[in-house]
Amino acid sequence: MSGTIDDKPQPLIEHLIELRSRLIWALGAFFVAFIVCFYFAKQLFNLLVVPYKWAVDWAGLDVTKTELIYTAPQEFFFTQVKVAAFCAMVIAFPVIASQVYKFVAPGLYKNERAAFLPFLVASPILFLLGASLVYFVFTPMVMWFFLAMQQAPEEGGVAISLLPRVSEYLSLIMTLIFSFGLVFQLPVVTSLLVRVGILESQWLADKRKYFIVVAFVIAAIVTPPDPLSQIGLALPTILLYEVAIYAARLIEKKRAATELAEAGSEEQA
Repeated sequence: MSGTIDDKPQPLIEHLIELRSRLIWALGAFFVAFIVCFYFAKQLFNLLVVPYKWAVDWAGLDVTKTELIYTAPQEFFFTQVKVAAFCAMVIAFPVIASQVYKFVAPGLYKNERAAFLPFLVASPILFLLGASLVYFVFTPMVMWFFLAMQQAPEEGGVAISLLPRVSEYLSLIMTLIFSFGLVFQLPVVTSLLVRVGILESQWLADKRKYFIVVAFVIAAIVTPPDPLSQIGLALPTILLYEVAIYAARLIEKKRAATELAEAGSEEQA
């Protein structure tokens, strides 16, 4: 490995003290963000309901009569707690990630730190891209699909209406956001593995057909049991796999060019 390590030999107790300090900063950031988010929990939940309103509008229903229900006295309270925790984690993530990096960075070589930092920046950006896809496209599309199954009384049967519970709707949109957010980390994870020499672009290309099957299986597990949701997650996953292969090839080309340049400089010396 090239470069130098900035870490100095320290007793175990000093490492534990530093770990405690980093944990205090991370938990403190989360706690402060949670308090603020819980104060605005209803407004944040209403923001998450906007995609459902779009779906109601797409279905040709009266948006002003849109409603969600809760069937237990404590249900909406705990829903607000989950909303606050979810938003607090998103807000506090930069602080948490920076504290993790500051703890492990002294033990890394300089070239490793230089390689790790871009991925530390790219990871939350890709997660937000996945969450945006869920919020603006996927959730309205899925909810429109479910709303289309409602039955009006004049169709010869009883009226069948969709009245989502607040906890179930929150669980659905949080599951989708986490699923898409994690899927969008695929290029980051594979690029890191290629950089350290664990994976190769050719191996990724050879396993493409198996990955397609795995993508649909994972989509069937983490999404609601309807084909629209499963295809909606599987297709971006497959596309991101192709992006990961392309990124891996770029990394390998850059590595080969660097090695060739170093070999040339050694011959001249």
